[in-house]
Amino acid sequence: PVAQPNETLPALQAHPLPPSLAQWHDASGQGDYFDAIQPTNVGYLVWSHFPVSVYVEPPAEQSAEPPIRSPAESAGDRAQDWFDAVQRAIQEWTTYLPLTVVSTPDSADIVFWRRAPRIEGFSAPNFRARAAETEYQLYIQRSANAPATLSHRFTIVIRPRQSIYVEASARHELGHALGIWGHSPIATDALYFSQVRTPPPISVRDINTLRRVYEQPTRLGWPVEQ
Repeated sequence: PVAQPNETLPALQAHPLPPSLAQWHDASGQGDYFDAIQPTNVGYLVWSHFPVSVYVEPPAEQSAEPPIRSPAESAGDRAQDWFDAVQRAIQEWTTYLPLTVVSTPDSADIVFWRRAPRIEGFSAPNFRARAAETEYQLYIQRSANAPATLSHRFTIVIRPRQSIYVEASARHELGHALGIWGHSPIATDALYFSQVRTPPPISVRDINTLRRVYEQPTRLGWPVEQ
């Protein structure tokens, strides 16, 4: 169980919109796919503290992925390409929600690992298992100087052997981790349910959906009751 026997999970409540989303306006009226986003048993998976901290496995770390290119290309080069692609995806999303890259995974809200994803035990749909997977965990964040709050953290695993698709996978999975826990039915959205030949950037519809998600109630980020 997430809470102790003497603790009760908080009631569903909406947090104030992050300023970046509060200021967002779609003058073109492109709509969203909010109806495809399902709440969890703790409500919508929104963040209430900013910046959200993100750790990316650096090239120096040992990868579980075997060599996949010519012997002339070093594993370090492949790892650096993967790292750079994930960093670019993080920068894209930083336009819409404050994110900060941290140097250790222990305290990060979102962690990226460079390795082949495992299927069993992950929460994301199986059809993305060969490229990337995302899961979340709930926990009670406890501090001597603040009330205990219901919190969550994400783990994202992205396979290196995707060439140009690493950045697209990172963009897609990070969208899940920022709160879009579902998929778009339209191929021009970053959260489209399947990989496409020419991966799209973050779309207006993606941000319209993200804004609506952050307007919804959640138990995350609120104090547990003693």
